[in-house]
Amino acid sequence: MKKGILLIAAFGAMIFTSCKDDASSKVKAENVETAAERDAEQVYYPEMKFEEEEFDFGNIAKGTNVEHVFKFTNVGKAPLVITNATSTCGCTVPSYPHNESIAPGEQGEMTVLFNGSGQGQVTKTVTVSANTEKGSEQLRIKAFVESDGTNPEG
Repeated sequence: MKKGILLIAAFGAMIFTSCKDDASSKVKAENVETAAERDAEQVYYPEMKFEEEEFDFGNIAKGTNVEHVFKFTNVGKAPLVITNATSTCGCTVPSYPHNESIAPGEQGEMTVLFNGSGQGQVTKTVTVSANTEKGSEQLRIKAFVESDGTNPEG
């Protein structure tokens, strides 16, 4: 019985050690070059370049709806796809080309609506998620929301 186990162990050791061929001798140079070219192409990302990243509406009356169009260009080397755009609150609503491919060199627009809520100096941030290397960009709008003239305390 012991001889049988010893024989099986010796046979298994022989199989595992005999499979140690030199793996580097099996690599073809042309395959390495092709893989290097393929990998080099995969480092290209789209890049969003906005004409402006912040816009100030100035003084607006409370409850006034205002909007601004942020224009951008894909200055990268791959198609740009915006997957989402969110705001810091419901009073600011971004509108954008959702899941549309924007080729390198092409331009696009993102419209940001603000409903004039709040009072005094207000700053809102819109986060744009896209397939860029960073993964997201940020836009800001500002406004000074003037009081509507009513005094709730009497």
